[in-house]
Amino acid sequence: QVQLVESGGGLVQPGGSLRLSCAASGGIFRSCDMGWYRQAPGKQRELVAVITVGGTTNYADSVKGRFTISRDNAKNTVDLQMNSLKPEDTAVYYCNAKHRVFNSNYWGQGTQVTVSS
Repeated sequence: QVQLVESGGGLVQPGGSLRLSCAASGGIFRSCDMGWYRQAPGKQRELVAVITVGGTTNYADSVKGRFTISRDNAKNTVDLQMNSLKPEDTAVYYCNAKHRVFNSNYWGQGTQVTVSS
């Protein structure tokens, strides 16, 4: 079992930056691919970025060059650095953990990011 707690959301002006953090408990963090997803009102949840157990990263086209995902296996955390934010980045951002062997999926409660002037 993995419990995920996100933090770092808030209100930011267009062009600004935010850093989201996700703290994982449960002891299997190192066996999980970690990802950030987002869901805007009236839209489906979509993948933003993922970092594998081995450190390989992948990003949605809409955030490439602006967002950076990183993980710290010693601290059991995964961060999402978001720069050059746009109004269309406004959404609830969710942390996700997917176990490599058992294929089990875990979600955090979400954190709101609002980009507005």
